[in-house]
Amino acid sequence: MYMRGKFLSLVGIGFAAAIGMTGCDSEPMQTALPAGSTVIALGDSLTYGYGANTETAYPTVLAELSKWRVINAGVNGDTSADVLTRVNEITEQNPDLVLLGVGGNDVLQRIAPDTTRANIIATIDTLQSKNIDVVLIAEPHISTSALFGKASDNPLYEEISEAEGIPLYSDGWSIVLSDDALKSDRIHANAAGYRQFAEGLHGYLKDEGWIH
Repeated sequence: MYMRGKFLSLVGIGFAAAIGMTGCDSEPMQTALPAGSTVIALGDSLTYGYGANTETAYPTVLAELSKWRVINAGVNGDTSADVLTRVNEITEQNPDLVLLGVGGNDVLQRIAPDTTRANIIATIDTLQSKNIDVVLIAEPHISTSALFGKASDNPLYEEISEAEGIPLYSDGWSIVLSDDALKSDRIHANAAGYRQFAEGLHGYLKDEGWIH
């Protein structure tokens, strides 16, 4: 799992207590982005808002909650390879942050996990080469049993997060897609599901320090 923080070497109990009193260890992990910052949600149909409409898609809801300018760059049916072909269009917009969620269609199309991993890492590397911060969003590992029961994150995302040293928002889609009341079909959310996802992501980004 992604972790970031300052490891302090404390000499002496009195010094440790002094540091604790200052509250230094409670500093946010990221620098907060002000209202109006440009954030791009890059991904597939779960980003686009399939099953509801773009007005209820998670990027729209997140924009309301965060006061950022959140651009919906989700495309129905996109695989990790499709997103990689679009990444230069994203960098040209010079966003302050990219929320990257893709890979579910790779599983449905039986694309080799190593190929998916390589595409996602190449996308992240391209964004980071332009000094663009990235948050990776886990998507469920869709299987026959998962379609009718509890969804769970594809372990691929945690592997990529650890390898690339980037933050990972986990379980958001898996929780939504495990609740029939939040789904429009077996693999997509409805308006309520997209809102719940956006609220959870907003809370995560606030905890990480991107939002005041």
